Amino acid sequence: MTTALPNLKTELALLLLLATLWGASYSFIKLGVATIPPITLIAARTVIAGTILLLVIRARGLSMPRDRGNWGRFLIQACLNSVVPFTLIAWAERDVDAGMAAILNSTTPIFAFLLTVCLTRHEAVTARKTIGVVAGIAGTCLIIGVEAFGGLGQELGPQLAIVAATVCYAGAAIFGKRFTGLDPTIPAAGSLLCGALILIPLSLLVDAPWTLTPSSQSVAALLGLSVFSTALAFAIYFRLVRTLGSVGTTAQAYLRVPIGVAIGVLFLGESLTASAWAGFACVIVGVAAMTIPAKPRPALA
Repeated sequence: MTTALPNLKTELALLLLLATLWGASYSFIKLGVATIPPITLIAARTVIAGTILLLVIRARGLSMPRDRGNWGRFLIQACLNSVVPFTLIAWAERDVDAGMAAILNSTTPIFAFLLTVCLTRHEAVTARKTIGVVAGIAGTCLIIGVEAFGGLGQELGPQLAIVAATVCYAGAAIFGKRFTGLDPTIPAAGSLLCGALILIPLSLLVDAPWTLTPSSQSVAALLGLSVFSTALAFAIYFRLVRTLGSVGTTAQAYLRVPIGVAIGVLFLGESLTASAWAGFACVIVGVAAMTIPAKPRPALA
């Protein structure tokens, strides 16, 4: 009995959809934090998305682990992959445009490589990866540094918060390798649910959500962020990892940034400065150099 090969056109269409869903998340957040405080927005996001993924797991006939070891790792992953970065980005987007957030957040592969070199040291430092790191850091400095040195530092703190969130995502990618023995949707659901357990008490304590009067636009953005840019995006991502492989799936990173910027420009009326466009180009070059696999050299006769 043979297994049917996936339809390449279908998988590429899903890849584009995934990039769109993740690119749109920055605009969803921008609209959400307009009337919903960041902690409460992200608490609701983790609850909704985690619950949806849990229902998907049960529908597939799987079950969540019950041992303390796995749940302890889910908790660490939650802090690295949702609680801290989600909240930092939501807080930052009260002042930073969605397009700018998309660009700054795209440097995750660069920070992941730097962390592996400094901590785990399991990746070789090649000339190509060095160029990628330099280009990515230069792009980030162009985006942040020009405004900071120009005396327009009111957005410096939020921009640095997004960079810090990106470092968290890089750490999460490294720590996430510990879940190789589990179906990918299980640590995704587990970490989101652990994140909800952390964020719900904080939301109750800090924001008193029962006193909030969010706009219908913010509520719709929250639902879009939770259902589409988190739960559905995770489901598509895990499918593509199996059909296109992890390397092929990373191609969405190149699509996500221009899509995120375009959505901010078209639907939120945002615009980028000349230095931000230059930084955008450097970041794309850096991420591409870090993640596109090099072609193997032909063997000598």
